[in-house]
Amino acid sequence: MTGERVSPVLRTEQRTEGSVAIVTVHGEVDMNSAPQLQSALDEALRGEPAAVVLDMTGVGFLGSAGLSVLLAVSQAGTTALRVVTSPAVRRPIEVTALDKLLELFPTVEAALAPDGSPAN
Repeated sequence: MTGERVSPVLRTEQRTEGSVAIVTVHGEVDMNSAPQLQSALDEALRGEPAAVVLDMTGVGFLGSAGLSVLLAVSQAGTTALRVVTSPAVRRPIEVTALDKLLELFPTVEAALAPDGSPAN
């Protein structure tokens, strides 16, 4: 499964690797683009994957609306959400202490590793 959505500030792509859905995000996640992120994650979850890897290494800004999406998705179901962060994404997650709730990884490869050890 692959899909791509484009907006002026946010672009998402989806693919699967085995039983894991990978959602790649490029751009900025703010109050205007957060619904697009939510939609991409909802679409990935429809396939009932074992885990969703959210690759945010291409994200230069993560606002409070984006943090809300991450929190809601992580608490909504039984599918593990593994977030691959850029410095611009990791900082607001740490400042809000969401790093205690989310599984953070330095690379997609680390997020896909069988042991799935977060890099917190």
